[in-house]
Amino acid sequence: MGALLSAIKKYSGYVWLPVWSGLLLLPLAGAGNAVRIAVVAGLCTALWRLAKTETVANFNRAVFKRLPPLPFTAARLTSLVQSSAGLAVTVVLLVLLPLFLNNYYRDIMTLTCMYIVLALGLNIMVGQAGLLNLGYAAFYAIGAYTYAILSTAFGVSFWPGILAGAVMAAFFALLVGAPTLRLRGDYFAIVTLGLGEITRIVFNNWDSVTGGPNGISKIGRPALAGYQFSSTLDFFYLILGMTVLTVFAMQRLMASRIGRAWVAIREDEMAAEAMGIDTFRLKLLAFVIGSAWAGAAGVFFAAKMAFVSPESFTFSESVLILCMVVLGGMGSIPGIILGSFLLITLPEVFREFQDYRMLAFGAALVLMMVFKPQGLLGTVKTSSK
Repeated sequence: MGALLSAIKKYSGYVWLPVWSGLLLLPLAGAGNAVRIAVVAGLCTALWRLAKTETVANFNRAVFKRLPPLPFTAARLTSLVQSSAGLAVTVVLLVLLPLFLNNYYRDIMTLTCMYIVLALGLNIMVGQAGLLNLGYAAFYAIGAYTYAILSTAFGVSFWPGILAGAVMAAFFALLVGAPTLRLRGDYFAIVTLGLGEITRIVFNNWDSVTGGPNGISKIGRPALAGYQFSSTLDFFYLILGMTVLTVFAMQRLMASRIGRAWVAIREDEMAAEAMGIDTFRLKLLAFVIGSAWAGAAGVFFAAKMAFVSPESFTFSESVLILCMVVLGGMGSIPGIILGSFLLITLPEVFREFQDYRMLAFGAALVLMMVFKPQGLLGTVKTSSK
């Protein structure tokens, strides 16, 4: 009996992943495909465990010691992208590339840049200050509806509207954060989750102002020196400018004394407070700044679509933006850009596999938390509390 239990314990690791993968994909892929995927998962598990054995590990160390170092590690790639030359080359490529693409791919690039702005705003809360916000789409919606109401009811143009959307989102963040940011960890996350759902329900039921489920249409498009933005190329260059401005502002902010204080709060709030940091004020500042960026992105969304409705700001939007931050690397601007590309551009390119999109997101996050918890290009390791 003891030998049987020992064998089960030894080989259970070869079984649970294939079985779990097969059962998970059974309703989506059918029995035949589920069995094939389970077999592939079993082979990958066996190869992984074989690679971890002492004999293979010694062989790998002996071989890789003689190989030259890889030219692009995560740290080197991050420093290259963040350098002035790397940023200049990237911006030039992004300016020229859409000229050779059709409207579909321009629209995908526009959507990706918009989510980069959103993810960088959320990174101020999650990656810098350690505030888990599960209702980030609420401030995205507040910015969008602020401009939609101002444009349709009062004729306000886009440029003052983007400022109004950012200020309104920041104001609501101040109202919510002032009484709730004394909460820590999961309690604050639950508050933000409730805030996101309450905001969506209010927009869905306040028919006289927000149009209810029908939303608001005929929102004004941006205009500059008499030229009205209408094509996909126009909106791409507009959001590209917003993205470059966001990256520059976030770089300066993260390298400042405030940014370092946020990192100290994230790592150990009690130690940061003992060193004289006003943790509540700085957490509130992170919450307000990140929300303002979400409001500005919401204004762009409303102007581009010329229509807003509550269905565009569900809980899944908040989760998607949070996945970009976690997947790319919390606190890493190149990592967040990479995470936005992986979660927005690739699913659109491989649209025929859209039924498996959320499954792929979940599996990617599980693998990331197991093998690389700091993210793809993340360099900062957060301490466990």
